Amino acid sequence: MNRYIVLLVMFGLLLSCDDIIEVEDISNQRVIILAPTEASVLNQNDITFSWNVLEDATNYRLQIATPDFENATQILVDSLMTTISFSNTLSDGDYQWRVRAQNSDYQTPYTTQSFSVE
Repeated sequence: MNRYIVLLVMFGLLLSCDDIIEVEDISNQRVIILAPTEASVLNQNDITFSWNVLEDATNYRLQIATPDFENATQILVDSLMTTISFSNTLSDGDYQWRVRAQNSDYQTPYTTQSFSVE
């Protein structure tokens, strides 16, 4: 009888572990960019990239290209971070940046914005 009780308890624990390790699917969500936004023209070279927190994300992939990702002459940044902002110094020119949220099992699509530094 004790053996059946132990097996029943272990089975119950295994079922409850599924809830503990279940990762939220964020693949249908989007990161909201705060700055720099689409078609911004910035008059300073020290740029702070920022976006809103996405619930259930554990980190963010940030990429910066010049002049854009489709015709990139250079990928300047490709970084994985846990914060919602990143600062970098850029030369004058045209840029595109994008960010996506990630967790251990899922990722959002990239949110992309273009801007210029003059």
